[in-house]
Amino acid sequence: MNKSIITIVGFATMMFCFQTAIAQEFKGLDKSPMDATAFPSSYKESNKLVKITYSRPQLNGRILSDLAPNGKVWRTGANEAAEITFYVDMKLGDQTVKAGTYTLYTIPGDKEWTVIINKDLNTWGSYSYNESKDVARTTVPLKEGKESLEAFSMTFEEATDGVHLHLGWGTMRLAVPFKK
Repeated sequence: MNKSIITIVGFATMMFCFQTAIAQEFKGLDKSPMDATAFPSSYKESNKLVKITYSRPQLNGRILSDLAPNGKVWRTGANEAAEITFYVDMKLGDQTVKAGTYTLYTIPGDKEWTVIINKDLNTWGSYSYNESKDVARTTVPLKEGKESLEAFSMTFEEATDGVHLHLGWGTMRLAVPFKK
């Protein structure tokens, strides 16, 4: 009789666990999905120089300057601040950035944007941005693209002295030079 009770209790416990697992609710897709870009971009090349992880907000009829206001530190994407990993020491402007992972912030402007590499990690937005943790910063000229990009986008391109990180959203275009 004890074996029967143990079997029934065991079966009931198993069914409870199974129902709990089935009842798990999963979150839907994020409105600003996370993405990554690296250089070299080929998945066949594992020897990367740099990689960035960021979320891709959409314009959805909104104005870029409302989403990333001039003169204010921006997380360079949506949700968590963008994180950039250098696998080798690189230079931004005349400042050396040691291999490692950092946060990438920007400050939009009418004619140029400030690009900031910061030590803080795992930050939501730019609410807790701390300038004293900056490792490097430079300004890059703002250019206008011919086509409008609905989703904020980043990509790397090889340059003679390193790589350029290209940022685009709406008709805004930036090319951030990183030197080896």
